[in-house]
Amino acid sequence: MTNGDLVRAQALLDRVLLADGHNDLPWELRVTTGPDPVDAVAGTDLTVRQPHLHTDFPKLAEGRLGMQFWSVYVPCQFEGHSAVTAVLEQIEIVHQMAERYPDRLALVDTADEAEAAFRDGKIASLLGAEGGHSIAESLGVLRILRRLGVRYMTLTHNYNTTWADSGTDEPEHGGLTGFGRDVVREMNKIGMLVDLSHVAPSTMRAALEVSSAPVIFSHSSCTAVNDHPRNIPDDVLETLAAKDGVAMVTFVPGFISPKVAEWDDQLRQDMEAAGKDYRNIDQRTKFTAERGGPEKPKAGIDDVVAHIEHAREVAGVDHIGLGGDYDGVATLPEGLEDVSKYPVLFAALLERGWSEEDCAKLAGKNTLRVLRAADEVTRSDA
Repeated sequence: MTNGDLVRAQALLDRVLLADGHNDLPWELRVTTGPDPVDAVAGTDLTVRQPHLHTDFPKLAEGRLGMQFWSVYVPCQFEGHSAVTAVLEQIEIVHQMAERYPDRLALVDTADEAEAAFRDGKIASLLGAEGGHSIAESLGVLRILRRLGVRYMTLTHNYNTTWADSGTDEPEHGGLTGFGRDVVREMNKIGMLVDLSHVAPSTMRAALEVSSAPVIFSHSSCTAVNDHPRNIPDDVLETLAAKDGVAMVTFVPGFISPKVAEWDDQLRQDMEAAGKDYRNIDQRTKFTAERGGPEKPKAGIDDVVAHIEHAREVAGVDHIGLGGDYDGVATLPEGLEDVSKYPVLFAALLERGWSEEDCAKLAGKNTLRVLRAADEVTRSDA
């Protein structure tokens, strides 16, 4: 790309709100310092560059990020009441972040509030709960999460819940159980977006059938480009578009690059042979460090662009967004190593002939539309 493309991209993102669907900084702060939310936030100064993080305020400023769904992620090893406790602690971490950095972050709940925060020069901050196990099979807990500002919930993480099938577990529910369908209906009723990242294709299809509001994928890419269980089949992309949802393309190397996916699959096989569970992220990290073996291949910006353009071709430009998964994975594609690099991606799209209006839709317009639509469904049900 030329320097002129990068300058154009930077200028575009100065004018247009850039929204990201998924960032795991809250969990990284917990890992660094501990589960107490006050200590977790106070333990890392985000106003200076943090080499061990993908996300800090100097990088965010360079990346022109305008709106972030902060993931209030809970590993699947937390179950029942411990999962509820953990998700509440993660919610409090985001609130502590907003209180500690009020000149940089603004907690918001609606699209209008997000746009107002962007005009004020702050990053509009929303919450997304990653993993339906965090409600411990309670619609009451689901409602509490919404009252605390959670705007979406990912129905599963790497394991099935008792009511929904994950894309990386053995299917046992045929998608959604009756209670799982009740969860989707309740999310519609309270204005919480249904997030279909991580779930099995059967769960995707069932949720799209049940939901009366547009749904999202907060951080997934395209099965047709890389056949990975975390990605979205074309028929689901078509249905998503018909129901006015948004697929937020992710940057995770194993999801976007066939050569990285092949390396990951060999790692999974090696872990299974050693009696380890690839889905357990802690076990995977430790096993990889001790394993040695062939060096992991690199993904690049072109891999991400391939998924974005495929999603645009199948679902349409009005139904795509971005969900980088920064601070949720060990490595990112070359050229997209941290949150400062969003303009580089948009420069690559401009170089390929994308219009500034289509870039603006990808950046944030589509995500804001879906957020508004969820609130309209809530008002109509009231």
